[in-house]
Amino acid sequence: MYELNIFGFVSSVGSASRMSSLEEPLGFDKLPSMNTIDRIQRFSSGACRPRSDDMGMGSCRIDGMSWSSSNSCSDDYDEYTKETFPWKRQTMDGSPRANTCRRACNLDNNRIPYGNICESSYFPDHDELESRGSQDFLATNKFLKGMPKLVKIVEVGPRDGLQNEKNFVPTTIKVELIRRLVSCGLSVVEATSFVSPKWVPQLSDAKYVMEAVGDIEGVRLPVLIPNMKGFEAAIAAGAKEIGVFASASEAFSKANINCSIEESLSRCRAVVRGAKELSIPVRGYVSCAIACPDEGPTPPSKVAYVAKELYEMGCFEISIADTTGVGTPGTVVPMLEAVMAVVPSEKLAVHFHDTYGQSLPNILISLQMGISTIDSSVAGLGGCPYAKGATGNVATEDVVYMLDGLGVKTNVDLSKLIMVGDFITKQLGRPSGSKTAIVLGRAMADASKM
Repeated sequence: MYELNIFGFVSSVGSASRMSSLEEPLGFDKLPSMNTIDRIQRFSSGACRPRSDDMGMGSCRIDGMSWSSSNSCSDDYDEYTKETFPWKRQTMDGSPRANTCRRACNLDNNRIPYGNICESSYFPDHDELESRGSQDFLATNKFLKGMPKLVKIVEVGPRDGLQNEKNFVPTTIKVELIRRLVSCGLSVVEATSFVSPKWVPQLSDAKYVMEAVGDIEGVRLPVLIPNMKGFEAAIAAGAKEIGVFASASEAFSKANINCSIEESLSRCRAVVRGAKELSIPVRGYVSCAIACPDEGPTPPSKVAYVAKELYEMGCFEISIADTTGVGTPGTVVPMLEAVMAVVPSEKLAVHFHDTYGQSLPNILISLQMGISTIDSSVAGLGGCPYAKGATGNVATEDVVYMLDGLGVKTNVDLSKLIMVGDFITKQLGRPSGSKTAIVLGRAMADASKM
């Protein structure tokens, strides 16, 4: 028997309760007939993205007054922020913002100043947007210059999203979910977890799930394991990548896996050593990165310590999880600063729960700080059984929609993803936790009736 119970940053409790209906987007009843894909593209975030040279908000002169996009600050402050905030916003030419950098443009009633030129039209037509390319948009916008060009999404729905479901989800449905997610273009899909059936009955079929998806090529299918017994079972079932986890909260670690932080790290080291012998890559997770249900706010130094230990023992990537979903950009920034001081940003991922609706802004600030790997769950499934009130993971559909609107590539087909979310939520008998899926799903349903 395994000695561990379920991990803190997973569940699906409460995801249905946070759903809210959204009004139908305006004008759907007046649109000419179009197929589903055309309709989604027309109302996607990318279609509304302003063209690149309209987005640099440079200074302008109004009635003799000089306005600058830079805030007034001292040279000492600039020196300090260069060191403390390496992702500090840059100007259009790539140099640091400075008080002396001021451009002016005339303002009349028909023009709005953006950047170095005045444009009479803020939103170009869709064809022009596509011809310019999304990377032009990112490269010329001073607020988004630090954004990665490509973001890797780690889909955790089949494991994290389903793990705490009370009603057992048939193995065939889990396998079908994984296959459909892979068909959307997702390159990493967390398949299951090898834990004790006593503690996590929903994943008692982990062996059979892995056997059924063993023929899928061109995708990583990692599994989460708690200890050496889980590792041995995962390898026997054909797992080619595993994940280990530790909490940054002492109380949470003891409540969740019945051991201290140091004991959990010791277990992780044993698993990583065994994986190295078989050339199996290991991903690490740090739970309670912002706060603990029992201890309250988690000191960033503790998160950094656990992340550093996982990285130094050999984890190729460390996912930092806001288990309770209470984080905001104001708390995420200092935490990531501490972690990035000991682990390279390219080795980090973020895993946000959407309890307070802060996942997307937290992801945005993480991207601006240099992180380019995001964990998410289709339809927003998931949650945390040991964090009362914590709701599901950030919805993959919402993440893809936001990144598409920013011009950041994900290689994920949003329309297919919405259909996958519809498939699994119907199986679970609940509405989707994705606002994007709710709105565009209605558009797809309407289009199918035409």
